[in-house]
Order: sequence, then structure tokens, then C-alpha cells
Amino acid sequence: MTTSVKVAVVGAGAFGIQHLDAISKLNEAEVVALVGRDLQGTHEIASRYGIARASAELDEVLARPEIDAVILCTPTPLHAAQAIACLQSGKHVQVEIPLADSLDDAETVALWQERTGLVAMCGHTRRFNPGHQWLRNRILAGQFSLRQLDVQTHFLRRSNTNALGQPRSWTDHLLWHHAAHTVDLFQYQTGEDIIAANVLEGPIHPALGIALDMSIQLKSRGGALCTLSLSFNNAGPLGSTFRYIGDGSTYIARYDELTDGKGESVNLDLSELGLGGVARQDREFFAAIRERREPNASVMGVLPCYRVLHQLEQKLK
Repeated sequence: MTTSVKVAVVGAGAFGIQHLDAISKLNEAEVVALVGRDLQGTHEIASRYGIARASAELDEVLARPEIDAVILCTPTPLHAAQAIACLQSGKHVQVEIPLADSLDDAETVALWQERTGLVAMCGHTRRFNPGHQWLRNRILAGQFSLRQLDVQTHFLRRSNTNALGQPRSWTDHLLWHHAAHTVDLFQYQTGEDIIAANVLEGPIHPALGIALDMSIQLKSRGGALCTLSLSFNNAGPLGSTFRYIGDGSTYIARYDELTDGKGESVNLDLSELGLGGVARQDREFFAAIRERREPNASVMGVLPCYRVLHQLEQKLK
């Protein structure tokens, strides 16, 4: 019989709700606490999902001995410090992407994971989307050879708002957040170090203080290329599209869907197709806790991505 992990979800915004929806599809964990800045709104969401406890304080939740694990869906600048606090409190932790907004902070989280021996995982969801998983299986089996990964990550966010159009108290970043998905995925799918990395950014927005457009080029040790276009200025379809170009075969992945180069749907032939990337990600987190092993997308496993982001940031400076 599967032992249910008792988990607290911290962050009652768009991504917190995604995790609540995902966990509700799994029979592997019980959300026993929800933490959010707006206590009234957090109570309402907790009631909707049948969560017994709502709080505005992370420390209060970390002090509760019955809680095994924490999923952090909070603003990026808080990720590293909160992840460290969870580990220091004896809680397994999954922190939404990005792990941190600096290499020093990311490496400090990894240090505390090593000291505590607890499960520490980062929400690099692209590793878990069914289409990307299907392609990885074929790469590992020698059935697909990746030559180029062409990615468009485009949004329309010219003001400081979140995915729900609500005001943010912090500023999102194309490099440390959105590029992290692709940099990690490229390394994961090739299984190789990145040996060359270039970056260009557009003008700095006068109010937000960040570039709203960015272009990144990567090369793996084996010669595969990655071209990544990022924009907060795009008024077209929003989100990320990944074009995998191989030896005579092309695939296009978009979240949990996969087509061939002509737009025909691919039969993914995976079990539990109803589970999307976030649910598969959470399932891996809970399984790693029960089995006392390192998860896919562990903090140590994704550190190479943050080293590349750091290199790119230094080039921009």
C-alpha cells in the first residue's frame, strides 16, 4: 500500500493551483496545509480543495512535525532562501523553476541538500511533459538523433503581472526563469555539457528594468545546436514551442502535446496519458521521498543549467 506523503503547498497563485490540481489526480500525497500572502484568499482556495489548514506564514508550517514535504510556488527571489529553510527544518522540498536567480544561491541550496540528505527537487517541468519524455526515450534507444533544438518562448507581459494578469510584487526575468527551461532541457536531451553559449538582449524596459527580448545560442559537446528566442512583447500565441530537428525527422513539442514536422499528432504510447507534466513531476517528487533516492530534476541534477545561465549573465554584463 502506498504511503501518502503529507505536503504543504506554499503559494496560492497560478502555479500553486496547478500543483493542487496535479496532486488531486494522484493517490500519493495529501495536501495538509496551504500558505499564501492573502490569508482570506488562501482560506477560500484551501476550502475549495479540502485542505485543513491555511496560513500566511511559512515558518508556522515548517514547525509542524506531521508535514513531510513542501512545494514552493512563491516569487523567484524567495526560492533559494525558502528552500534552504525547508531543508533546515527537516522537510523535503520541491521548488518551482527557477531554483534561484543566481548561481551562488543555487549552489547553496545544493550544499544544504547534501548536508541534510533530504530530497530537494526543482520544477523543471519540461523533463516531465509526455512529448519530451517520448523523445528522450527514443534518443536513449538510438532511434532519434538530435541535431538542433529550435525554441520560441513568447509572452505578452509588458507590465509587471503574473499568468493570471494579477500585479506582481517582483519582476520576472527571461534569462533566470524562462531560459532555464530550455537550457536544462537541451542538456537533459543531449546528455552532454554545453561548450558554447551566446546571448543578445534587446533594450532595457524603463519601468521594469529588464530586457523584454532575448536571443540565446547553445552548442553541446557532441555538436547539437539550440536556438532560443524569448520575448515579453509577443502578441501572438503565448508559451513555448520546441522544434526538435534530427536526422531526417522533425518533431514539435508544446507542453503535453507532440506532433511531427507536418503537424500530425504523434501517438506517444505512454501510460497514463491523462497526466500532464506537473502531475508527473509531482509524482516523481513523492516517489523519491518514499524510495529515499535522488529524483529526476534534483537540485544537483539541474545545477549545470544554472552554471550556463550564470555564464550568459556575465556576457550580458
